[in-house]
Amino acid sequence: MTAEAGAVERVRAAFVDGEFDEVRPLIQQGLDEGSDPGVLLDDAMIPGLREVGEQFQRSEVYLPEMMMAADAWQEGMEVLGPLLAAQGRGGEAKAKVVLGSVKGDVHSLGKNIVATMLQTAGFEVIDLGCDVPAAGFVEAAEKAEADIIALSALMTTTMAQQKDVVQYLQAVGNRAEYYVMVGGGPTTAGWAEEIGADGYGQTAADAVDLALAHVGERR
Repeated sequence: MTAEAGAVERVRAAFVDGEFDEVRPLIQQGLDEGSDPGVLLDDAMIPGLREVGEQFQRSEVYLPEMMMAADAWQEGMEVLGPLLAAQGRGGEAKAKVVLGSVKGDVHSLGKNIVATMLQTAGFEVIDLGCDVPAAGFVEAAEKAEADIIALSALMTTTMAQQKDVVQYLQAVGNRAEYYVMVGGGPTTAGWAEEIGADGYGQTAADAVDLALAHVGERR
């Protein structure tokens, strides 16, 4: 096994085995040994995070582990990002996604995981944070020339705010310009259909699949 292959396996295994604090040091170790930043991203970071997402779907790990994996991803990208940019690996994003928790909802964990996995899949994510009013989503989408608006609601009392965003888009006459997807604990596919959203994701991986499917259909 080459030094680079060993570095790739160690970083990927750190994600899979839940050793998230080791991701950044192992990336730096791999770079110091001569590993290519793009290889560490493509063959270690991305597969590692995806495997954690699959573990989450299988209920083998839970939200705290998923959140720690997202944090490890961000820390790893702090090291790799400048090096990848220097290599011209910025690339054109598949699409722009405006993402946030709706007005009245201050929960961020699930939203953050979705944001990280969308970025991993090649989307540019504009994360508006929590407690975002309908106008805030629409204004941000217009400013960024976004393709997708992703609405998170973790409480039954805030679900109606997802509907408000769809209605606001209809009121200003640009509903057709955006693919609107919804998610969060109390939401369902039936709810998405009822409010006129375009898609519903039960998990972060579902959200990525929806976004990828939309981009594929559009192109």
